[in-house]
Amino acid sequence: MTYQRAQITRHGGPDVIEWIEGDLPSPGPGEVLIAHEAVGLNFIDTYHRRGIYPIPLPSGLGLEAAGRIVALGDGVTGHREGDRIAYIGPGLGAYATHRVMPASALFPLPDHVSCELAAAALIKAFTVEALVERCAHVKAGDTVLVHAAAGGVGLLMVQWLAHLGVEVIGTVSSDAKAELAHKAGAAHIIRYDHEPVASRVRELTLGKGVPVVFDGVGMATWEASLDSLCPRGLLVSFGNAGGAVEGIGLGTLAAKGSLFVTRPTIFHYYATPEERDLGTRRVYDLLAQGVLTVTIGQRYPLLEAAQAHRDFEARVTTGSGVLVP
Repeated sequence: MTYQRAQITRHGGPDVIEWIEGDLPSPGPGEVLIAHEAVGLNFIDTYHRRGIYPIPLPSGLGLEAAGRIVALGDGVTGHREGDRIAYIGPGLGAYATHRVMPASALFPLPDHVSCELAAAALIKAFTVEALVERCAHVKAGDTVLVHAAAGGVGLLMVQWLAHLGVEVIGTVSSDAKAELAHKAGAAHIIRYDHEPVASRVRELTLGKGVPVVFDGVGMATWEASLDSLCPRGLLVSFGNAGGAVEGIGLGTLAAKGSLFVTRPTIFHYYATPEERDLGTRRVYDLLAQGVLTVTIGQRYPLLEAAQAHRDFEARVTTGSGVLVP
């Protein structure tokens, strides 16, 4: 039996994605073979492809997928063939029909979480959990700014924050995205293509600014994010969709109000079994309650991953996207 997987041998545009066919691999000790039912699409995938986040070449692509275990390696306990599972790494290679993974990396799926939902949501939901609850420590009554509020992470973040009693100001680029963000719980919408973000934030907060900005865009929104913060406010910069943040002087943070900036990575918040268990239980609970409603705005056949990347980079997508083997 054969399988297919994506590979890049050089950095560049979506056309560098190649497809390799080979014999189905066998799991080694402590490993399992997974038949993917859905593969997650994340903006970080484009960073790996472009070389913004350098990776050794040749390399696979994709961090997360969900499916069923079809074979067990020696010594694997706690899992059985047929179990529904998901993973969010380690290592790249989720763009594939099948994959061998360490059993220790797997997240069992409860009945209320489908494979497609898991692939579309888990890395994004884990990111939101880590940023909102363990990084920024937001609380009820806060007002925060969320950039790209209608994106895959943005919509989940808006829902999560609204559930906590936080007043959300969301930035979007279209009326359709504004409607999505508003339905997710954003109290105020800023069309960043129509009005300056920071001045509007100041209006909405009676000149004070916000204590936290969640910025997954990067350089394109950096100044607006800083100028939206209140004194001693925190900028959580967690993405580079609008370019990597470079050339930052610490004096700027002092001049704008003794500001704090962090550049978190999800895997540093899910580094131990205890952290993984904490985050997983919290995310599964909010999904079960219906607090988090995942919008799958795009579904692509697995072999159309290049087109998915084009759409993501053109910022014409909404919500989450999945590849379907």
